[in-house]
Amino acid sequence: MSELKPFKLTAVCKDYIWGGTRLITEYNQKTASDKAAESWELSCHPDGPSVVDGGACGGLTLPEYINKAGIKALGSDCAKFPYFPVLIKLIDAKNSLSIQVHPDNAYAKTHGGGFGKTEMWYIIDCKPEAFLYYGFKHKISKGEFKERIENGTLLEVLNKAYVHKGDVFFIDSGTLHAIGEGILLAEIQQNSNITYRIYDYGRLGKDGKPRELHIANAVDVTRLAPPERQSSPQGPAETFPGYSRTLLASCEYFTVYDMKINEAEMNAGENSFNSIICINGKGSLHGAGAEAIEFEKGGSVFVPASFGPYTISGNCEIIFTYV
Repeated sequence: MSELKPFKLTAVCKDYIWGGTRLITEYNQKTASDKAAESWELSCHPDGPSVVDGGACGGLTLPEYINKAGIKALGSDCAKFPYFPVLIKLIDAKNSLSIQVHPDNAYAKTHGGGFGKTEMWYIIDCKPEAFLYYGFKHKISKGEFKERIENGTLLEVLNKAYVHKGDVFFIDSGTLHAIGEGILLAEIQQNSNITYRIYDYGRLGKDGKPRELHIANAVDVTRLAPPERQSSPQGPAETFPGYSRTLLASCEYFTVYDMKINEAEMNAGENSFNSIICINGKGSLHGAGAEAIEFEKGGSVFVPASFGPYTISGNCEIIFTYV
């Protein structure tokens, strides 16, 4: 592929039982279902790859595009990974998610294959008094953990965190967690879909049966202690002519900023692709040799590595991610 140019992505929506309709009505997601719990905005995962929207590669899945374009489109910092390292979602929790945990890479590899899951949440919006569970109030033993799962008292020892717009939670693998009802967030995570469900409020799935739990795996991997990280952005807000940005989180798998933009000069160098997810307003992306790309709330734009300088203009708020 001789030229690497930016393009829009069409998200894949997931219709889970706890989801709402805001991703459809407010974030312009397209789905045949009447609700959308998640929209997978940047995804190479086989459970829901996003699709190139328009251009010479229109209709290809993101993995198909990468196979065609080669590692140059991802950047040198992605070369160390044996897989596309990032998956980005918007999540609308009309109802609470299950109490759950994700394994690390080593455990995932030896228990069914795949990779572990470290993730971060950025609270885009929430109802008053909304909360989530994030680790434990205090350290507990593995025996107490098992006993509380069995007798239904697990919630009594969980760290209940009330949330506000702009809050950030970094969820290391092994951290027990659950998104509460009335929260809409962006999730930036390792490219994995392994979840061990511990407690699900006695809910029934679409088949009318209780949803599967994964107690043995959860007991193996859960860190039985309070969270190690504070629930706040990693960096202070920085102001520049035409835009501001706040570092939300950075780890080996992703670096994430929240950016509020009227006009910003950006650059996709040789080290990494750029991912742009619009969470408010609308804007346009202009770069040499490429057609302008218009995007709006809920839109996802992929800028290949080595594309070089480009400009984002408009009145928008974006989640900006690179490796």
